[in-house]
Amino acid sequence: MPNYDYECLTCGKKFEIFQSMKDDKLTDCPVPECNGKVKRLLGTGGGIIFKGSGFYQTDYRSSSYQSGAKADAPPAKSEPAKTEAAPAPAKSSGEGAN
Repeated sequence: MPNYDYECLTCGKKFEIFQSMKDDKLTDCPVPECNGKVKRLLGTGGGIIFKGSGFYQTDYRSSSYQSGAKADAPPAKSEPAKTEAAPAPAKSSGEGAN
């Protein structure tokens, strides 16, 4: 059962109530001296928490979709490996030479 937020239009009191989704909306302010009308506020709802190694849009695609997607994908370019020789260390011209 969810919590619903309400606000009184007369006194401005905001309150939260735990009620079934089948229950009717509240109409009267719970403050005895007020007796104003209340409106239900829009809530953000409960957050969804996914736990595990990951959830992706493509996790539950059919096998026919996956095979079609592989066929439509452009082939990967393979570039030749570049090998550059490391520069040789500079030779010193001898000890004590200025």
